[in-house]
Amino acid sequence: MSDDTAPVRPDERFDETRLHNWLKGKLPGTENPLSVRQFTGGVANLTYLLDFGSHQYVLRRPPLGPVAKHAHDMGREFKVLSVLYQAFPKAPRAYLYCEDSDVIGSPFIIEERRQGVVVRKSIPPEFADIPNAPQRMSQALIETLAEFHAVDFEALGLSDLGRPEGFIARQIEGWRKRWDAAKTEDLPIMDEVYAWLKANQPESPPPTLVHNDYKLDNVMFAVDDPGRIVAVFDWDMCTLGDPFSDLGALLTYWTEPTDPPYMQAIAQMPVGDSRFWSRAQLIERYAEISGRDMSDVHFYHALGLFRLTVIAAQIYIRYIRGQTKDERFAGLGTLIPLIAQAAHDVAMKSA
Repeated sequence: MSDDTAPVRPDERFDETRLHNWLKGKLPGTENPLSVRQFTGGVANLTYLLDFGSHQYVLRRPPLGPVAKHAHDMGREFKVLSVLYQAFPKAPRAYLYCEDSDVIGSPFIIEERRQGVVVRKSIPPEFADIPNAPQRMSQALIETLAEFHAVDFEALGLSDLGRPEGFIARQIEGWRKRWDAAKTEDLPIMDEVYAWLKANQPESPPPTLVHNDYKLDNVMFAVDDPGRIVAVFDWDMCTLGDPFSDLGALLTYWTEPTDPPYMQAIAQMPVGDSRFWSRAQLIERYAEISGRDMSDVHFYHALGLFRLTVIAAQIYIRYIRGQTKDERFAGLGTLIPLIAQAAHDVAMKSA
């Protein structure tokens, strides 16, 4: 099994003794000595492995520095994960939520530790000798998304999680405002994409739960089966809204061997591997399971790329300001205009 943890980065440490004192007695095993390591994947929320020997848990907290309003919402993530596992077992269960920033410097949640394989930029060793692993991962990923969108949120008591009416319009305006706050240079092409999105917004289907960051490296596969997902991660932006926004996000982070270099650069998956399903295959399978009309899916793909441009800008400006010293973010300055170009290309192609 891949080990995605490493020693905690110096600038992202916290007072482990204070955390341990807060945790003692609240969960099984927390009376034991505590060892903390940091998960290396992901570029926003900070995630840590809490190892008590007999038991392991996961701590999630927001990134360092100022964050956008309503983003990295630990209270929201707890609200969702404390009940979602009942209807959607692939969601890890959240056990505790701490609002007191005096404990580690920010609010945080403690959740279940899942074991498996996360696929990032290359096929992991566990799946290297399975020729059809990419096809099986593709199918599992899109079928899990459709399964999630079928969850009865009312039965879980999540009817007040968001405001579905006007969801996409708020997404467009909200990401535009975040762009204005985070950009380090003007990009006229972002104005063009924003105008296109406003002019081409489709009517949304009936609302569902929306993950808001669904992609290959936010799921975990069984060690012995690339066709079985054992966990879906990163729930801090989960809400009620238009299910196609999740599909658009997945298409945004997806890649095909024929994609231009700037599209391959933003992919959150192995690139150049024709064994993964195409975007068209993902769309077709989602349509088969959900029964939804897919005629406006390119709008959601363009919106996903617009959103990703803003997310990259938010991360990059934290790096520029010294709020994070993670050197993975140093190259985002050159990538941001390329992602904006990708959004423009998808919008104009579907215009």
